[in-house]
Amino acid sequence: MSEPKDLENLQAKRAELESESRSLKEEQKKLEYSIKILEEQVVIDELSENNKAAKEEISQLEAKLNDLEKRLKHPSQAPPQNPAPPPPPPQETKPEAEVAAPPEKKEAAPEPAEVTLEDSEDSGVTVTAIDDEALVETQEAQSDKQQDKKKHRFF
Repeated sequence: MSEPKDLENLQAKRAELESESRSLKEEQKKLEYSIKILEEQVVIDELSENNKAAKEEISQLEAKLNDLEKRLKHPSQAPPQNPAPPPPPPQETKPEAEVAAPPEKKEAAPEPAEVTLEDSEDSGVTVTAIDDEALVETQEAQSDKQQDKKKHRFF
């Protein structure tokens, strides 16, 4: 081959490769742009789903709040059937011995004046009414125990 034709062939080949390189770069930019658009759409969809779930939970909480407010205003009425399951009882509970410890100063434990049981589905708490004098003494004993615990913490 002659040198001028070789040079022309090489220049043509170079021009062809440069053109292909430009078109590949353009395609790459288009694909990157499409990926960004799709990623944004995915994020928007996820946020939309999260917002939808939050709105549903808020509406359930508002309905429960309205129900409880109505029950407070009209306590004589029977509570309406609630399709939502009751919340689980609290995980942290104190042992009975710690909660209902008899006062140390008291000679004889007071007998409960009246026992009232709350609905176990609502709160899982048993309420026992006792005489006012025994209640005051129990509170004093508990506050003494708390003060002793605070003193021991410092040492």
